[in-house]
Amino acid sequence: MTSPIDISFYFPDDAGGLDPDKYSPTLRRYHQLLWSKRLPDGREFDLDTDTPHCLHHKSEQVGEFYLSSDAAIHTYRDWKRTEPLLKQIPAEEINRFYRLAYSIGAMMVFPSNKIDDKMTINGARGLSRKICDRLDLTLECIRRHYLGGESPLAEALDRYRDFFDLFTDFRGYTDFFLLEDLVTEERFQVKFFTDNFDDFASTPLPRDVSTYRTYMNRSIEFVVARNQRILAWADQL
Repeated sequence: MTSPIDISFYFPDDAGGLDPDKYSPTLRRYHQLLWSKRLPDGREFDLDTDTPHCLHHKSEQVGEFYLSSDAAIHTYRDWKRTEPLLKQIPAEEINRFYRLAYSIGAMMVFPSNKIDDKMTINGARGLSRKICDRLDLTLECIRRHYLGGESPLAEALDRYRDFFDLFTDFRGYTDFFLLEDLVTEERFQVKFFTDNFDDFASTPLPRDVSTYRTYMNRSIEFVVARNQRILAWADQL
């Protein structure tokens, strides 16, 4: 039996040269398949694709939610601030990493509707100099949200409290989105992509080749593991 999800599919291939998060029909279908399922409390969370570029849920039991895709693992290949650093690493290594970063294991969904005309989570985590689009740091902010703690994304996450309440707690969130490989077994801590996490005090961008390789290798390990987890889950559909 053929799996409904190809974990090797590279989403720019069917996005017509546009942003795959918005324009890849394959990515949209995969998100719909993966995240249309029961919530931790047993309620059904079915997603439709009636809204352009979004996934949508509406029911009396759960409420109404709009979700959009987000490429959550970044190579920083096209960032000006990391350009001198990445020039010291063979291009084929960066390109392999970049291609993996557009497989389903590197993709997430977050609420896409603006509240009070303020930034979405996608926008906030991309613009924050303490996060720089890193998924591990975003997940640490989400962990603290469930504990009622402070983080660079606290304000944005709190605006979407109804969304995070769907998953009951941090364990429910990480298990629902198949993020188990980015947290400890007890779901108490996040496994960071770089060493010596300092509570968001310093720049999250790798500063040298050694740090970048650590970031790259741990990101790759996570995406490969999540791809396999996604494949195993999809094979049960």
